[in-house]
Amino acid sequence: MPVQDPRKFRNALGQFATGVTVVTALDRSGNRVGMTANSFSSVSLDPMLVLWSVAKSCNAFDVFNHAEQFAIHVLHAGQQQVSNQFASKVPDRFAGIPCAEGIGGLPLLKDYGALFQCQTEHRYEGGDHIILVGRVLDFDLKPKPP
Repeated sequence: MPVQDPRKFRNALGQFATGVTVVTALDRSGNRVGMTANSFSSVSLDPMLVLWSVAKSCNAFDVFNHAEQFAIHVLHAGQQQVSNQFASKVPDRFAGIPCAEGIGGLPLLKDYGALFQCQTEHRYEGGDHIILVGRVLDFDLKPKPP
């Protein structure tokens, strides 16, 4: 089997256009945690299930891996700064971002294209990631260009 270049593989995967999301949760102390993720997908309509994956090397891995609930915000075209902020290493990724509280106190961004508040249903090993499947408890749609 030929040896493959991981960077080349990542570039090939980048040819598939994906939306950008910000996933939020609370840590065990009730602190808000959030990160940018593009590994979001629908799974099922009945029951309503979605999935996303988090790298085991991510600083917030333990929070998301143990969270019983999380929120996925599908960003709209005008939110590149939000995506960049939640992908950065700044100490408070929520700084200057208007938020509200959702189910179980979940931090919810007030601006988004779509929002899914989820209960963690399944966790699956996925190589260097964990795949998190969430049962959608509530959702909202603000029809804006993705």
